[in-house]
Amino acid sequence: MPWGDNESDARCVILKQKLLETAERTILSGLRHFICGMARGCDVYFCETMLILREKYGEITIEAAIPYERQAAAWKEDERARYNGLIGQCDMVTFVSSEYSRSCMSKRNRYMVGNSSMLIAVYDGKPGGTKNTIGLAVRRGLEIVEIEP
Repeated sequence: MPWGDNESDARCVILKQKLLETAERTILSGLRHFICGMARGCDVYFCETMLILREKYGEITIEAAIPYERQAAAWKEDERARYNGLIGQCDMVTFVSSEYSRSCMSKRNRYMVGNSSMLIAVYDGKPGGTKNTIGLAVRRGLEIVEIEP
């Protein structure tokens, strides 16, 4: 994200509010199970958002879909602590691969799309994993909500 690690940047604060509003609308529409990809940045923000909303609504479940078991091993200590704390609060944890491979991130994305009826994506219009995941969701006929960062 353009703000890097500075989550107090106004753009990050606005994005987190958009995530909260979007996720709350999906809960009010009847969705109850949410899968978080657990990458740094927006995935972590989304997981934190869902934990806040679980406190408010109670009946939702949160699944961490992790591309490989040691995903956070090389992250900074504070990022690992945040990540591990979030995983510990999720209702389910799914490791898509046991070890890193060039395809483990796309396998995680395919898993999430294959087990969802809706995709909420923070997307800046650039090529990459998010664009590919949106393409998968389109082909599968999922409802898609794109949020600009």
